[in-house]
Amino acid sequence: QEVGKQRLRDARIQAVDYLILLLAGACLGTIAKVSDESFGAVGYTYTVIAISLLCKIAALRSFSLDKLHYWRESASGMSSLAHFLAKDTVDHFNTIVKPLVYLSMFYFFNNPRSTILENYLVLICLVYCVTGIAYVLAICFETGPAQLWSVLLPVVFTLIATQDKTKGFLSRFEDFCYPKWAMEAFIIANAQRYAGVWLLTRCGALDKKGYSVRDWALCLYVLIGFGVVSRIVAFNFMV
Repeated sequence: QEVGKQRLRDARIQAVDYLILLLAGACLGTIAKVSDESFGAVGYTYTVIAISLLCKIAALRSFSLDKLHYWRESASGMSSLAHFLAKDTVDHFNTIVKPLVYLSMFYFFNNPRSTILENYLVLICLVYCVTGIAYVLAICFETGPAQLWSVLLPVVFTLIATQDKTKGFLSRFEDFCYPKWAMEAFIIANAQRYAGVWLLTRCGALDKKGYSVRDWALCLYVLIGFGVVSRIVAFNFMV
């Protein structure tokens, strides 16, 4: 109940978040036109970075603004697990709504071949993933450094994930970069809509990136897994 009242007081901030997402969706959807050769990879690269930045910065507020309050309540006997789950449960509203807000503009202006449902499912998993990472940053760092890390990580991880087939250490590290799985899910969903004479192009483009059309569900599971693991890590750091 206390967490719910706090979020009602933050309604204005939430409204600003949604407005920024609308503007980001419209701008990125207009700038990044779908290319049949790349299956809209440019637009999805922008999407992963934008959603990661905006949702991470917003999720930092869940734990960075009331650390003193939590420590005081925890010392008086409040359950840390209940506090963490309450914060996370309330944030699930944003996990569901923010992808819809962004897609309402991005999908209209960009018009990819994949369905809006496929894009929505990928974005839900992506937001769930980055929200968990933001919890870790908010709990481990002060507000300033946490915001810097929230900006740096999506950019660096996305640059690594958008490389063509890599080898050695970078190839192994790429599997731990969540943008790689989000990008793969977006591109596979788009590529599956190509048929006929585009099949050869589709196979060549996916092979160049090391993707497989059978891995769409796997990408979503990995993103959810990142979100679950990051929440476990965040809770352990909190207590």
